[in-house]
Amino acid sequence: MLTIVLIDDDPISTFITEKLISRNVKEPCQFFKYHSARAALQEIYSIKPNYLFLDINMPEMTGWDFLDIFNSDQNEAQIYILSSSVDERDINKASGYSIVKDYFSKPLIKKYIKSIFN
Repeated sequence: MLTIVLIDDDPISTFITEKLISRNVKEPCQFFKYHSARAALQEIYSIKPNYLFLDINMPEMTGWDFLDIFNSDQNEAQIYILSSSVDERDINKASGYSIVKDYFSKPLIKKYIKSIFN
């Protein structure tokens, strides 16, 4: 079973992402959803997800803050940024994090899902 963490303060976006992944990935998936990056950080190491989808523009703790604190030595999750921002500066900043596999704009589409999970 694939373990997937979704970190996004927008519940509609989280719902859509979960449904799209569930419908387009053949393996069974278990989802952990967080509206707060801070809350996710407290549990992420015990969950040990295969995949982590992270929004960057969130209150309290941004996705960037999460990436700065996240210890990839304790977790082998494939991290993807999923953001509504199409700002070139955000895309370039994401590429500066070696633990970030890719940057996708919302909503996640079937083509992206196939490239991530195949």
